[in-house]
Amino acid sequence: MFICWMVFGLMVLRGLALGGVAHVKNPHNGRRKVSRYALIPIGIAAFALLALFGIYGLALSNNKHVHYVGSPDGYQGFVPRGVISYGEGANPKGYLILDNGTTIHNIIWDGQYEVEIFLNYHIINNLNDYFVGKTNPINKERYVPLQDVYVIKGQVPIKQVTLEGQTYYVILADKIDKANIAGFYTYQGWMNNFIAVINTPDTTAAELPVDDSPIFRWQNLTGTVAYQVMLYGRYWFRGGGLVLIQPNGNIIPYGAIVDIPPGFYLLNFYISQQVYDPSS
Repeated sequence: MFICWMVFGLMVLRGLALGGVAHVKNPHNGRRKVSRYALIPIGIAAFALLALFGIYGLALSNNKHVHYVGSPDGYQGFVPRGVISYGEGANPKGYLILDNGTTIHNIIWDGQYEVEIFLNYHIINNLNDYFVGKTNPINKERYVPLQDVYVIKGQVPIKQVTLEGQTYYVILADKIDKANIAGFYTYQGWMNNFIAVINTPDTTAAELPVDDSPIFRWQNLTGTVAYQVMLYGRYWFRGGGLVLIQPNGNIIPYGAIVDIPPGFYLLNFYISQQVYDPSS
């Protein structure tokens, strides 16, 4: 009963954020700004200041020009870990994992899908608060925290800004083609590995059986996450039940976030005609 009321409350929150915002532009172009007065505060995660290195020619001394990070053919991943007041309202804040393994901290997402990312981050954390630590009835292991990640195909445009003496790097999302963006979620501890595997040649995606899979009964982290992703999909995301199959045969269970339409160049990780059979 509690989880039903929680999901209902999140749906109300979504209506408030999408319907009661200030400075709203046409939703068909993906650009919506959220007034800070329309949002329920979320605690902002604290990050230590790290010196950036190996970031494809990023000029840290210049805060006026746009710089592009990541390789043109690679997949980059934005991981939201809080919100921050920026521009006209509240924006997702987190870190960016590049296709070469470099992590850029103090990243702000600004532009298209910022509302959806804000809401999805809030929802997945509420689901984590309810489920993490409870026992999975299928494999008898404890649930673990899941995390959303937003994958971008190709280079990511960013600019450097300073807010209250702190340096941040703003993703200029309106400069990214919608065909190059998609949202996913999986175990929080697998973020770097998830991006690395997506960038690995010959990695494929497959679906798990809708009703049941032998993987759900595996008494390890993979079995727990496979079932938990499906469980979260039933409550909100509706896109659980996928696995990345690595060339060595290992798998990463994950789900797709359906309120961000998958970009054309990421459809192969979003929809699969292949059903995963662990015995094959």
